[in-house]
Amino acid sequence: MVSTDPRIDAYIAKAQPFAQPILAHLRALVRQACPAVEETIKWGSPFFLYRGMFCHMAAFKQHCAFGFWKWKQVVGEDSAEQAMGQFGRIEKRSDLPPKKVLLGYLKKAMALNEAAVPAATRGRSVPAKPPAEVPDDLAAALKKNAKARRTFEAFSSSHRREYVEWIVEAKRAGTRATRLATTLEWLAEGKPRHWKYRR
Repeated sequence: MVSTDPRIDAYIAKAQPFAQPILAHLRALVRQACPAVEETIKWGSPFFLYRGMFCHMAAFKQHCAFGFWKWKQVVGEDSAEQAMGQFGRIEKRSDLPPKKVLLGYLKKAMALNEAAVPAATRGRSVPAKPPAEVPDDLAAALKKNAKARRTFEAFSSSHRREYVEWIVEAKRAGTRATRLATTLEWLAEGKPRHWKYRR
């Protein structure tokens, strides 16, 4: 039996209490289906390798994610890749497919790797979104803060969109004002919207 990676033990231990049993369950299923699996950490999250990239999991503040590297071939062409996985926001074990179904997916993923089948193209299936329309309050604030404005203008369209959507999705005026102030602060420091999650 291949030994476990202590970094994944530490990752699970540091996760939110709701996430720990979910991650432990997923890890146990992966190891049950594929005793020869190798554990590692990539991009700050647990990854499982078996003759190449196999599957991965992650914990966030309020949900977990689980997915297959060759998700289109494993879960199906009609499945939508959501964030880091194919099973949406996993907040409790019952959000996962039944054990038998997950073990079936794992066996299918193993067979694909054993046959050296390449992952399906991860190219865009929908046209790129147009540039985000900058709301008036953000535009006015950027005019007054040259440092933040330079960062914002240098960012890719997707990075700019992350800030714009975060601001306009606020439901209350107070929340929007707080987000706007935080946006200016982070932009002045050269930070993308999700800088906290990058390593």
